[in-house]
Amino acid sequence: MSTGKPLDVICMGRAGVDLYGEQIGGLLEDMGSFAKYIGGCPANIAVGTARMGLKSSLLSRVGDEHMGRFIRGTLEAEGVDVSHLKTDKERLTALVFLGIRDRETFPLIFYRENCADMALSEDDFDAAFIASAKALVVTGTHLSKSGVRKASFKAAECARAAGTKVVFDIDYRPVLWGLTDLGQGEERFVANAAVSESVAEMLPYSDLIVGTEEEFHIAGGSTDTIRALKTIREKTAATLVLKLGPQGCTVFEGAIPETLADNPVHAGFPVEVFNVLGAGDAFMSGLLRGYIAGLGWEDSCRLANASGALVVSRHGCAPAIPSYEEVRYFMAHGSPHRSVRHDAGLEQLHWSTTRHRDFPEVLAFAFDHRKQLEDMASESGQGRESIEDFKSLCYRAFAEAKQTYKGRGLGILCDGRLGQDALDMASGTGIWIGRPIEFPGSRPLAFEGGDSLLATLREWPQEHCVKCLVFYHPDDTEEMRAAQERELLRLSAAARASRHELLVEVIPPASMARDDHTVCTVIDRLYDIGIYPDWWKLPTPLSEAEWQLLSASVESRDAHCRGIVLLGLDAPEEDVMAAIENAAHHKVCKGFAVGRTIFGEVARAWFAGSMDDGQAVTEMASRYARLVDCWIKAREGAVPAGKVSA
Repeated sequence: MSTGKPLDVICMGRAGVDLYGEQIGGLLEDMGSFAKYIGGCPANIAVGTARMGLKSSLLSRVGDEHMGRFIRGTLEAEGVDVSHLKTDKERLTALVFLGIRDRETFPLIFYRENCADMALSEDDFDAAFIASAKALVVTGTHLSKSGVRKASFKAAECARAAGTKVVFDIDYRPVLWGLTDLGQGEERFVANAAVSESVAEMLPYSDLIVGTEEEFHIAGGSTDTIRALKTIREKTAATLVLKLGPQGCTVFEGAIPETLADNPVHAGFPVEVFNVLGAGDAFMSGLLRGYIAGLGWEDSCRLANASGALVVSRHGCAPAIPSYEEVRYFMAHGSPHRSVRHDAGLEQLHWSTTRHRDFPEVLAFAFDHRKQLEDMASESGQGRESIEDFKSLCYRAFAEAKQTYKGRGLGILCDGRLGQDALDMASGTGIWIGRPIEFPGSRPLAFEGGDSLLATLREWPQEHCVKCLVFYHPDDTEEMRAAQERELLRLSAAARASRHELLVEVIPPASMARDDHTVCTVIDRLYDIGIYPDWWKLPTPLSEAEWQLLSASVESRDAHCRGIVLLGLDAPEEDVMAAIENAAHHKVCKGFAVGRTIFGEVARAWFAGSMDDGQAVTEMASRYARLVDCWIKAREGAVPAGKVSA
């Protein structure tokens, strides 16, 4: 594979939004709810190859609307280059509705009439861009209309001239060629001589061609697989990779044998077939990882088969595609579950290596307090409305301080019961947002929002990190431990199902003795029962020895944990600063989430009427800024510049 090119692969073609029915086994028309994912074969492959560690780019178009912004934002979060993802102001982003009826039936409806990606033109890229990649992926769907067809052939010609490999994913969808009724999007094959002739014109440009038997049938103009492959071989010397479903795949580099049995098969992985949609895109992602890295076909096909196997056992296309670390683990260790989505360890690895929105540090102003602010307000004869107004002032103070620290991981902790206005202002701004779900002060743990945690979390924006405070001690009674662990397990499962990150805050009850081992023992216990928070929020360690124990526990039990943030517990500012300075050299510590140290005195004065809004905002912004400054100075003094993250 050619070197010296900044991109590994450019994926050209469809980019849309998949709306997946969440009820399994029902009719698509009876679906009650849908999950929203990025979709379209090239967009999926762009995501998949990025997860495989390749530098990928998507050449396509999206609409100038919410779904287009969703696609662009998702690709950026996945690390995909979007420099040539054009925004089309005249057309809407394509939509697809999909469902899982049974193991053989996957209904889908394409909404692609005059959609944005089908307006991709020759003017949307130049030869230099195509030449910047080691490989170009073109797909059969974009040969179905004249404009995108011309663009596809121009890109292939540029690639051939620049030594960029052309990878042709046949990607045959008869409905998109106008060969079926619009409601038959799931139909995989309709023989058509005109389509075969059209697809065949791309064959001579190709270095690698990938497809199912049905797709090779359309490309070769015959429903006899060997005859179709021989016809294709007459037109191209490209390597042909034939996908064989659960059996695996087979590769043809030279002459086509007389029977498929004469060609060696690279075996697949025995998993439950839950959802075939997207498996081919995962297969291609793994194959390209090997192909571009220069691996042999045995290793490349093993990567491809493993990637496809993981996706067929999951819901969705792009979000189900594994990371390179995950697929390597699966190849090395397999899974005791044929239904891979029920393998808790593998699913945790998938979650932790594919989640979005990286925060190397979190410096949070915490004003999620409910009981404490209710008590403060009550002392001055104030009610709920005044608390909501004060939390809006807290957010104003945060926003004022934030202007000084662009590029740092600033964030807030805020609740929805008394702070919804502040949450609304914060959401969508790109900051870190934590949101409590526990009932204040509950022990054993109880939750706000009703009995169904999943129903509660489905109302929360995806960017909100679920924060749960649990008062837990290793010396708790067996009954107390069981009650709290049961609730934490329920919450952990709900957060994963709703795709929210989870922060667990552990505070030993003040009435019980605490030593260097107390908090670490709690953390180890929660890991033992299968709770893997994205974040831990912990009280200031009592000593350097406790820091060492905490670091060893988190880093050994969950290498992908986001890290620990310190809480303040209403400590004086100088004590919080001392804790920050002591934490700075521990890479597992990623910041702080401090509240009453910042707002406590201000809240009492404001509720009492001795401080106005402007003064409250200025004072809280100043106090918050001093803590941020303390963290920055301590952290930069502890590690080389630019090495803040672990």
